[in-house]
Amino acid sequence: MQYHILIKWRNTINLYLIEYAINAMLRQKYKNFFIFMILTFLTFLLTSVFFITNSIRFELDSTVNALPQIIVQKVKAGKGYDIEVARVDKILEISGVSDAIARVWGYYYFENAGVNFSIVGIAQYENQYKNSFAKVTEKFDFEQLKENSSMVVGCGVMQVMRNSYYKEYFNFIKPDGTLKKVTIGGIFDADTNLESNDMILMPEELVREIFDFDPLKATDIVVKVANPKEIQIVASKIKLMFADTRIITTNDLKVSYQNIFDYKSGIFLALFIVSIFTFFIIIYDKSSGLSSEEKKEIGILKAVGWKVDDVLKEKFYESFIISFFSYSLGVGLSLGFVYLLNAPILRDIFVGYSQLKTDFELPFVFDMQTLFLVFFLSVPIYIAATLIPSWRVATLEADEVIR
Repeated sequence: MQYHILIKWRNTINLYLIEYAINAMLRQKYKNFFIFMILTFLTFLLTSVFFITNSIRFELDSTVNALPQIIVQKVKAGKGYDIEVARVDKILEISGVSDAIARVWGYYYFENAGVNFSIVGIAQYENQYKNSFAKVTEKFDFEQLKENSSMVVGCGVMQVMRNSYYKEYFNFIKPDGTLKKVTIGGIFDADTNLESNDMILMPEELVREIFDFDPLKATDIVVKVANPKEIQIVASKIKLMFADTRIITTNDLKVSYQNIFDYKSGIFLALFIVSIFTFFIIIYDKSSGLSSEEKKEIGILKAVGWKVDDVLKEKFYESFIISFFSYSLGVGLSLGFVYLLNAPILRDIFVGYSQLKTDFELPFVFDMQTLFLVFFLSVPIYIAATLIPSWRVATLEADEVIR
């Protein structure tokens, strides 16, 4: 039984034809090597951009899903102002609202490193509007941190501070020009890289002191709704109650993020079109006809007894080896480039070139659809572009082809 299976396998895959195909490629090694390198580069480029797109989209979706359902901001002359904490009690009276929390937070520009830190005030015994913040309050005692003038920082913030030789504490410059020394009490890991990348959590009283916040005011108010289907209804009620507010829902944030992502994707689309156009130029060159040497070779093979099927099989092996190995190498290089080297230069197409942010690593997202898409855009098309002109020549008489 095993002997018959082995015979059948040998009839299906002719090892001699594969050996001949390899030798045929080596006879035109410079041409085939050039095609191999171009296909590898195009595969690498397209796959890298797809990987970057999938990773950033996953990170943005995770970040948006972790954001509050409703954010209430006070607006005056088109600008955001501190909102009165007393409005929390009125918002809690609205039917459908399960919780409302006054947030104290802001951005602190660290000029030495050229980055912005997001500083968020935490009250130990109040409800936290994020699961990641609740985990941090379980791990760290913010009442103790308040007594010691301490804070907990994200991994990205800690790296920036260490690069600037702040290993145990950090000096914040208050609006009046004086310094506030705050000890680094620990490092936290958030649910997403973007969240822990630039965030500092500290007791609310410290944040008010650093930003000179009025004790009766907050940056904004976050609202939780028991039934997610009632978010828009609750948002409308809050707007009617406070005419000087801007109401931002989770859907609004998703639309905003998607618009930014779509704008960045336009640059990717141009890159994608150029890559595909270059690839099809190669395909057109292959499918337009064989060189005189290749035609002569097929004529000689037919003269010595090769059938049309044998010629097509040999050409299939030849094109498959070039296209498949270039695809495999391109995908392997893109995996290393994106997830080991963090995609320098290409990542900036989506993230931007601004230095006002700390660096972050792209999360690993393995998408089989991306691999299949790039595969079917390269390997089968290249094989077809090789077989079609070979079939046209192989169906002619041997003497006609040789002449």
